[in-house]
Amino acid sequence: MTNILDTVLSLLQSGAGNLAAYLAAHVLLCLLPAFTIAGAMTALIPKETITRYLGRNTPKYISYPAATAAGFLLAVCSCTVIPLFAGIYKKGAGLGPAITFLFVAPAVNILALTYTGTVIGADLAIARLLLSIAFGIGVGVIMAILFQKEDVAHDKATDTMFAGQASMRKSTMAFLLMLVVLLVVGTFQISLLKTTYAQVDLPWTGVNQLQETMFQWVPFDATKGEEGVTAQGVVLIGLLVLIGLTAWKGLENIHDGFSVWTWIATGLVGLTLVIASLGVAPHQDGVTLNFTGKFFGVVLSVLVLAWMMAKRLTTEEIQGFLWETWRFVKQIFPLLIVGVFVVGIIRGIIKPEWIEAIAGQNTVLGNFVGVIFGVFMYFPTLVEVPIAQMFLDLGMHRGPLLAYLISDPELSLQSILITASIIGRLKAWVYVGWVALFSTAAGLLFGAWVNGTSVVLIALYLAGFLALLSALMWLFNHRKVSEPAVEVN
Repeated sequence: MTNILDTVLSLLQSGAGNLAAYLAAHVLLCLLPAFTIAGAMTALIPKETITRYLGRNTPKYISYPAATAAGFLLAVCSCTVIPLFAGIYKKGAGLGPAITFLFVAPAVNILALTYTGTVIGADLAIARLLLSIAFGIGVGVIMAILFQKEDVAHDKATDTMFAGQASMRKSTMAFLLMLVVLLVVGTFQISLLKTTYAQVDLPWTGVNQLQETMFQWVPFDATKGEEGVTAQGVVLIGLLVLIGLTAWKGLENIHDGFSVWTWIATGLVGLTLVIASLGVAPHQDGVTLNFTGKFFGVVLSVLVLAWMMAKRLTTEEIQGFLWETWRFVKQIFPLLIVGVFVVGIIRGIIKPEWIEAIAGQNTVLGNFVGVIFGVFMYFPTLVEVPIAQMFLDLGMHRGPLLAYLISDPELSLQSILITASIIGRLKAWVYVGWVALFSTAAGLLFGAWVNGTSVVLIALYLAGFLALLSALMWLFNHRKVSEPAVEVN
């Protein structure tokens, strides 16, 4: 009985630790700007602007490349792309292009691709890029075919919801672009942003003790991609709680007018982003604050955004922007918390060493296991690469490894839960099934090439696979079109 209790407590600690580390490390400079961009897109961009490039009736040779390009230009991790996907889908994007954006954006992250090529090999990076784009478009097209009626209904609903928005002012476009700049500055890992330009030493000796205490309370193994909770993380989590409390008071009834809580909540968001961008290094004698390019970029972005809200946006635009942002937070954030907590528990159960026996060969089972690891052992962008290297060292074949790298940013448990809340459970699980199938197929094809199969033969395999899928989709679509129309009285 004692052993069972210890195991349960250990798993709960693993889940809580994973959640705490995630909130401290990934929600702030990644998710907060993403939520605000999604809110701004919904509130400020006319439906016609979205549907011109990503709409259901836009020619496929325009909409799907546009979705792919948008995913590439906004190359972010899966936790960040979800609010952006919700924003464009609610605003009127067709299901197919929206799904392509959802698939491609985290998969073609330019930083992750470069890192993958450097650490694991250019062959994996190139295969990941090409197959993610091809299969992302494929999944989008299939989803659009399978759910044509629902897509038509969604298009009509957005017509009704956003009727009357015909143009976008230059000021609102500049505001949206500035939000994108904030996201880029906060997440890109380039030397200009990582370089420290100034330092300040403060004699706060308690900071080091606090951090050591947190490392004891939330133990972690960095070699497995786990992240601890730093002293800075504790402060940031506290600020997140304050943002939630003040936002509930200041944004829930924002259309009734602004209150002091509205400005406290928005001010706390800016302050939290600035603190998150600081480099904090506790030591025995105090703490060193490192002012990097990221810090100066975030501070400048926040100040410009505050000025634009005060001087360039109308009251109605600010109300709409803040309300839509808050609505996305309420819809997505609770599911994100549950998903991250559960993943932390599951990661405490699954042992990476198991893959040596299961995924050591390029088999259907081995590649499918790679996909399953992508679901239950989700790691943030860039962290997934050293984890993939660890899998490789443990004996994972390069085929299943590619299946893992493609599925990891797409099918994390929290992403599945949130996607279901946006497009519905049926469509979400159908999407999951197709991504799992395509990821497994990608791993099998790449693994066959690694094992020495000729490129010509692999191309024939791929052509046959796509031809079979095309035939099935044509039959499905032909059957739906030939069904007699139901007369409505």
